[in-house]
Amino acid sequence: MALRGLAGKSTRTTAARVPAHPGRKRLGLAVAMVMFGSFLPWVHTALGNLPGASGPGVWTFYAAMLGLAGALLPLRRVAAVQASILAAAAVVLPSWQLWRIVSTVGFGGWMPGPGMVLVLGGGVLAGVAAVQLLRQP
Repeated sequence: MALRGLAGKSTRTTAARVPAHPGRKRLGLAVAMVMFGSFLPWVHTALGNLPGASGPGVWTFYAAMLGLAGALLPLRRVAAVQASILAAAAVVLPSWQLWRIVSTVGFGGWMPGPGMVLVLGGGVLAGVAAVQLLRQP
């Protein structure tokens, strides 16, 4: 909404909007990937799918909620710490799950599901966002 000033020119009544930091945009995308992937199937087998929500997917979802808070907070360093916590959870838990399955069953009869891949990718993206939030002003 613009009002007319004394000279008849328009004056702005609202403050200019600051563009979002690129690290926050990446963190928001990482949060969406981890949240969505946490409930998708993590492992495909001949007998059926194993959903992430029945295992470590719940933990990654909780970490994604922390990452969402970091994406919305105006404090960059706090957001970077929260992004790194999300990155650690979203990379370590699917990697541990993969290592556990490979060590018990091997590579026959199963394949990773889209949920595990999304969570792992979101964790890597959250790590990139954390580094970007720390380095760029």
